[in-house]
Amino acid sequence: MADISEPELEALWDEFHGVVNMTSNELGAWLRTSDAGERGEELPERAGSEKGQQVLAILRKRRTDLTDEDVRVMREVVDTVTAERERVRVADAVRDPGWRHRMMSLGHDPVKTT
Repeated sequence: MADISEPELEALWDEFHGVVNMTSNELGAWLRTSDAGERGEELPERAGSEKGQQVLAILRKRRTDLTDEDVRVMREVVDTVTAERERVRVADAVRDPGWRHRMMSLGHDPVKTT
């Protein structure tokens, strides 16, 4: 990867996995569930938003297999989740399921304790 050093990549990897607190299985199930509706359930590899699918793909990779696009997505997810967590308290997430669901589509469940 051209624009990131190994120490920076390691730090981003750790930060990404710190804000993405759902496992790949949890996120995959969530994307399939959230996308099911009147039009029927999507194929599992197409369920959910594009960003959710990108996060899911990163969760399934080893750090050595990351692409420049993965690094861009990881930075974006870290920035988005961090900003949203500063803006909205966890207690409010329970009262605003839409916000919680948007965060879960990025792999972050704000009410998950473990």
